[in-house]
Amino acid sequence: MSSLEDNLRRALEEAKNTSKKRNFVQSVELIINLKDIDLKRPENRINEKVILPHPVGKPVKICVFGDGEFAVRAKDMGVQTIISRDMLDKIASNKKEIRKLAETHDIFIARADYMPIIGRQLGSILGPRNKMPEPIPPTGDLSSILSKAQNTIWIRMRNQPVVQCIIGKEDMPTERLLENALTVISRIREKFKSLKNIESIYVKTTMGKPVKVNL
Repeated sequence: MSSLEDNLRRALEEAKNTSKKRNFVQSVELIINLKDIDLKRPENRINEKVILPHPVGKPVKICVFGDGEFAVRAKDMGVQTIISRDMLDKIASNKKEIRKLAETHDIFIARADYMPIIGRQLGSILGPRNKMPEPIPPTGDLSSILSKAQNTIWIRMRNQPVVQCIIGKEDMPTERLLENALTVISRIREKFKSLKNIESIYVKTTMGKPVKVNL
Protein backbone atom coordinates (compact mmCIF):
# COMPACT_ATOMS: atom_id res chain seq x y z
CA MET A 1 0.00 0.00 0.00
CA SER A 2 3.10 2.23 -0.05
CA SER A 3 2.36 3.87 -3.44
CA LEU A 4 -1.24 4.46 -2.38
CA GLU A 5 0.05 5.91 0.88
CA ASP A 6 2.37 8.34 -0.94
CA ASN A 7 -0.33 9.39 -3.40
CA LEU A 8 -2.85 9.83 -0.62
CA ARG A 9 -0.41 11.99 1.32
CA ARG A 10 0.12 14.21 -1.74
CA ALA A 11 -3.63 14.50 -2.33
CA LEU A 12 -4.24 15.49 1.30
CA GLU A 13 -1.56 18.16 1.10
CA GLU A 14 -3.06 19.51 -2.12
CA ALA A 15 -6.59 19.52 -0.69
CA LYS A 16 -5.42 21.47 2.36
CA ASN A 17 -3.17 23.89 0.48
CA THR A 18 -5.61 24.75 -2.31
CA SER A 19 -8.68 25.15 -0.13
CA LYS A 20 -9.74 28.75 0.43
CA LYS A 21 -9.52 29.90 4.01
CA ARG A 22 -12.88 30.11 5.74
CA ASN A 23 -13.98 31.64 9.02
CA PHE A 24 -14.16 28.15 10.52
CA VAL A 25 -11.91 25.11 10.62
CA GLN A 26 -13.02 22.85 7.80
CA SER A 27 -13.33 19.10 8.05
CA VAL A 28 -11.35 16.84 5.74
CA GLU A 29 -13.42 14.20 3.98
CA LEU A 30 -12.54 10.91 2.36
CA ILE A 31 -14.66 9.72 -0.58
CA ILE A 32 -14.33 6.15 -1.86
CA ASN A 33 -16.20 5.13 -5.02
CA LEU A 34 -16.65 1.39 -5.42
CA LYS A 35 -17.43 -0.81 -8.41
CA ASP A 36 -18.69 -4.30 -9.26
CA ILE A 37 -20.73 -4.54 -6.06
CA ASP A 38 -24.31 -5.79 -5.95
CA LEU A 39 -25.98 -3.53 -3.41
CA LYS A 40 -29.15 -5.61 -3.58
CA ARG A 41 -27.29 -8.12 -1.45
CA PRO A 42 -27.39 -6.93 2.19
CA GLU A 43 -23.94 -8.36 2.94
CA ASN A 44 -22.43 -5.90 0.44
CA ARG A 45 -23.78 -2.85 2.23
CA ILE A 46 -21.76 -1.08 4.89
CA ASN A 47 -23.04 0.36 8.15
CA GLU A 48 -20.43 -0.01 10.84
CA LYS A 49 -18.08 1.67 13.26
CA VAL A 50 -14.40 2.20 12.50
CA ILE A 51 -11.95 3.09 15.26
CA LEU A 52 -9.38 5.54 13.92
CA PRO A 53 -5.87 6.13 15.27
CA HIS A 54 -6.69 9.81 15.88
CA PRO A 55 -9.82 11.79 16.83
CA VAL A 56 -11.44 13.60 13.92
CA GLY A 57 -12.13 16.75 15.91
CA LYS A 58 -15.89 16.29 15.77
CA PRO A 59 -17.75 15.71 19.07
CA VAL A 60 -19.02 12.15 19.44
CA LYS A 61 -22.41 11.90 21.14
CA ILE A 62 -22.33 9.03 23.63
CA CYS A 63 -25.21 7.44 25.53
CA VAL A 64 -24.50 5.29 28.60
CA PHE A 65 -26.96 2.86 30.18
CA GLY A 66 -26.29 2.32 33.87
CA ASP A 67 -26.78 3.62 37.36
CA GLY A 68 -25.01 3.89 40.69
CA GLU A 69 -21.24 4.29 40.70
CA PHE A 70 -21.09 3.32 37.01
CA ALA A 71 -23.31 6.28 36.09
CA VAL A 72 -21.35 8.62 38.37
CA ARG A 73 -18.09 7.70 36.63
CA ALA A 74 -19.68 8.25 33.21
CA LYS A 75 -20.96 11.67 34.27
CA ASP A 76 -17.57 12.64 35.70
CA MET A 77 -16.04 11.77 32.31
CA GLY A 78 -18.35 14.16 30.51
CA VAL A 79 -21.11 11.86 29.26
CA GLN A 80 -24.30 13.90 29.01
CA THR A 81 -26.85 11.18 28.27
CA ILE A 82 -27.07 8.57 31.02
CA ILE A 83 -30.09 6.27 31.19
CA SER A 84 -30.87 4.48 34.43
CA ARG A 85 -32.98 1.33 34.79
CA ASP A 86 -36.05 3.39 35.72
CA MET A 87 -35.59 5.66 32.69
CA LEU A 88 -35.08 2.62 30.48
CA ASP A 89 -38.41 1.16 31.61
CA LYS A 90 -40.13 4.49 30.92
CA ILE A 91 -38.94 4.83 27.32
CA ALA A 92 -39.31 1.13 26.47
CA SER A 93 -42.81 1.54 25.03
CA ASN A 94 -42.09 4.85 23.30
CA LYS A 95 -40.67 3.86 19.91
CA LYS A 96 -40.51 7.49 18.79
CA GLU A 97 -38.29 8.33 21.75
CA ILE A 98 -36.08 5.28 21.12
CA ARG A 99 -35.66 6.22 17.45
CA LYS A 100 -34.75 9.76 18.46
CA LEU A 101 -32.17 8.37 20.88
CA ALA A 102 -30.68 6.21 18.11
CA GLU A 103 -30.56 9.08 15.62
CA THR A 104 -29.00 11.63 17.97
CA HIS A 105 -26.24 9.46 19.47
CA ASP A 106 -23.22 7.94 17.79
CA ILE A 107 -22.07 5.42 20.39
CA PHE A 108 -23.95 3.41 23.02
CA ILE A 109 -22.33 1.84 26.08
CA ALA A 110 -24.08 -0.21 28.76
CA ARG A 111 -23.34 -1.85 32.05
CA ALA A 112 -23.19 -5.53 31.14
CA ASP A 113 -26.15 -6.60 33.28
CA TYR A 114 -28.37 -4.14 31.36
CA MET A 115 -27.85 -5.91 28.04
CA PRO A 116 -30.69 -8.49 28.28
CA ILE A 117 -33.14 -5.70 29.13
CA ILE A 118 -31.85 -3.44 26.36
CA GLY A 119 -32.03 -6.33 23.90
CA ARG A 120 -35.69 -6.95 24.73
CA GLN A 121 -36.82 -3.35 24.96
CA LEU A 122 -34.64 -1.45 22.47
CA GLY A 123 -33.06 -4.14 20.30
CA SER A 124 -35.60 -3.92 17.48
CA ILE A 125 -34.59 -0.30 16.86
CA LEU A 126 -30.92 -0.17 17.89
CA GLY A 127 -30.02 -3.53 16.32
CA PRO A 128 -30.79 -2.75 12.64
CA ARG A 129 -28.88 0.52 13.04
CA ASN A 130 -25.81 -1.34 14.37
CA LYS A 131 -26.11 0.70 17.55
CA MET A 132 -26.50 -1.96 20.19
CA PRO A 133 -24.43 -0.90 23.20
CA GLU A 134 -20.97 -2.18 23.97
CA PRO A 135 -21.28 -4.05 27.29
CA ILE A 136 -18.90 -3.21 30.13
CA PRO A 137 -18.66 -4.91 33.55
CA PRO A 138 -19.81 -2.64 36.41
CA THR A 139 -16.19 -2.16 37.51
CA GLY A 140 -14.76 -2.19 33.97
CA ASP A 141 -12.42 0.41 32.50
CA LEU A 142 -14.99 2.94 31.36
CA SER A 143 -12.30 5.56 30.74
CA SER A 144 -10.55 3.62 27.96
CA ILE A 145 -13.87 2.72 26.32
CA LEU A 146 -14.96 6.36 26.27
CA SER A 147 -11.56 7.40 24.95
CA LYS A 148 -11.85 4.85 22.15
CA ALA A 149 -15.34 6.13 21.38
CA GLN A 150 -13.94 9.59 20.67
CA ASN A 151 -11.90 8.04 17.83
CA THR A 152 -14.88 6.21 16.36
CA ILE A 153 -16.64 7.12 13.13
CA TRP A 154 -19.44 5.47 11.18
CA ILE A 155 -18.97 4.45 7.57
CA ARG A 156 -22.08 3.74 5.54
CA MET A 157 -22.92 2.53 2.05
CA ARG A 158 -26.52 1.81 1.20
CA ASN A 159 -28.12 2.73 -2.13
CA GLN A 160 -25.02 4.02 -3.92
CA PRO A 161 -21.56 2.39 -4.06
CA VAL A 162 -19.92 5.32 -2.27
CA VAL A 163 -18.39 5.66 1.19
CA GLN A 164 -17.91 9.24 2.38
CA CYS A 165 -16.68 10.11 5.85
CA ILE A 166 -14.84 12.75 7.85
CA ILE A 167 -11.25 11.81 8.71
CA GLY A 168 -10.21 14.96 10.57
CA LYS A 169 -9.83 18.73 10.43
CA GLU A 170 -7.74 20.83 8.06
CA ASP A 171 -5.51 22.01 10.92
CA MET A 172 -4.49 18.45 11.79
CA PRO A 173 -1.03 17.23 10.72
CA THR A 174 -1.19 15.52 7.34
CA GLU A 175 0.28 12.32 8.77
CA ARG A 176 -2.62 11.98 11.19
CA LEU A 177 -5.14 12.53 8.41
CA LEU A 178 -3.25 9.98 6.34
CA GLU A 179 -3.33 7.35 9.09
CA ASN A 180 -7.06 7.87 9.60
CA ALA A 181 -7.72 7.59 5.85
CA LEU A 182 -5.63 4.43 5.52
CA THR A 183 -7.58 2.86 8.39
CA VAL A 184 -10.86 3.41 6.54
CA ILE A 185 -9.41 2.11 3.26
CA SER A 186 -8.07 -0.97 5.04
CA ARG A 187 -11.53 -1.66 6.42
CA ILE A 188 -12.99 -1.46 2.90
CA ARG A 189 -10.30 -3.86 1.70
CA GLU A 190 -11.14 -6.30 4.50
CA LYS A 191 -14.83 -6.07 3.64
CA PHE A 192 -14.38 -6.90 -0.04
CA LYS A 193 -11.17 -8.99 0.29
CA SER A 194 -9.09 -6.69 -1.96
CA LEU A 195 -8.71 -3.16 -3.32
CA LYS A 196 -9.98 -4.20 -6.77
CA ASN A 197 -13.48 -3.00 -5.93
CA ILE A 198 -12.23 0.55 -5.36
CA GLU A 199 -12.83 2.58 -8.51
CA SER A 200 -11.55 5.92 -7.24
CA ILE A 201 -10.63 7.82 -4.09
CA TYR A 202 -10.94 11.55 -3.45
CA VAL A 203 -10.16 13.82 -0.51
CA LYS A 204 -11.55 17.28 0.08
CA THR A 205 -12.15 19.94 2.69
CA THR A 206 -15.72 20.87 3.59
CA MET A 207 -15.94 23.70 1.04
CA GLY A 208 -13.04 22.68 -1.19
CA LYS A 209 -12.86 20.85 -4.49
CA PRO A 210 -12.26 17.09 -4.44
CA VAL A 211 -8.68 16.03 -5.14
CA LYS A 212 -8.29 12.65 -6.82
CA VAL A 213 -5.87 10.11 -5.38
CA ASN A 214 -3.85 8.20 -7.98
CA LEU A 215 -4.38 4.48 -7.48
